[in-house]
Amino acid sequence: MLKDYGSETLKGIHRYIPKKEPKKYLYDLISEYPDRGGKGFRPGLCIAACKAYGGTLDEVLDSAITLELLHNAFLIHDDVEDESFYRRGKPTLHESNNQAIAINVGDAMNVLGLYPIFKNREKLGGRIAQQVFLEVQHMVTESVEGQAMELGWRKDNIPTLSETDYLRMILKKTCWYTCMHPLRIGAIIGSNGSVNPDIFNRLGYFMGTSFQIQDDILNLIADEKRYGKEIGGDILEGKRTLMLIHLMGRCNPDEHTTITDFLSTPIRERSPQKAKLILEWMHRYGSITHAKITAKYLAGGALKEFYSIFSRLPDTKDKAFLESIILYMINRDY
Repeated sequence: MLKDYGSETLKGIHRYIPKKEPKKYLYDLISEYPDRGGKGFRPGLCIAACKAYGGTLDEVLDSAITLELLHNAFLIHDDVEDESFYRRGKPTLHESNNQAIAINVGDAMNVLGLYPIFKNREKLGGRIAQQVFLEVQHMVTESVEGQAMELGWRKDNIPTLSETDYLRMILKKTCWYTCMHPLRIGAIIGSNGSVNPDIFNRLGYFMGTSFQIQDDILNLIADEKRYGKEIGGDILEGKRTLMLIHLMGRCNPDEHTTITDFLSTPIRERSPQKAKLILEWMHRYGSITHAKITAKYLAGGALKEFYSIFSRLPDTKDKAFLESIILYMINRDY
């Protein structure tokens, strides 16, 4: 179902890409990341939530397209900010072109992502279209605030972060736009505005944090060909993951100094050997095991919330999909 809903969303994205110049340096590049085959969590959750509440694919598709366009725009800019080398098994857009072109393509995707939700007025009416627009506006605001928190921690090389700091950042950066708003938007459309979207906040938070922690774990231990990004890249980029925060709270003073010095070094000058050593310490101090346990605990919370919300709805294929995707998000190995 992720593949099917993702395919419908991808076809919709291609319909919205202008067929005009400049193609080589802009419009041909807009589909670069979507065509690489992401997992499609966001449109999948949005479409399934809509249909579970009695809506149709046609009613929700434009909103799903907006979510996926904005997501891929975030990825392009995120890769530039992180100085990442790979995305979905291929060089990042700024590596295959340059930073200026990549940033401009991301800007174009953000603007292009506004038009599908503008089109919602024709199918959903002004009231629901406005509600969906405000959901998207809040989603983007929370995401850039979360990104600012993480970038600021890295800029100032803050060594005293807590797990609470991490979870607050992930709530903003990941949860709202990966799970909470896709579920909220889908349910708003499917119920014609009768459902209170706030009921999905705890579910989306538990799902989003579980997803992000699992993604951070996979960056350290997954098979690189299946995962599609450089393994250990998060350590080289200095991302404040749950594992790094756990390690820095438990390692000895000399190790702590080594990690802090490593993180203060410009990304391109960081030693892969030192990153490997930090990974070994994560294993030694149980940081990865701790993250796995935390992710499974949060997934359990997500399942509890799911049953509380969706038990009152009829059993459908989309309702079953939403239940199974919670387990898939935590059990996936790429």
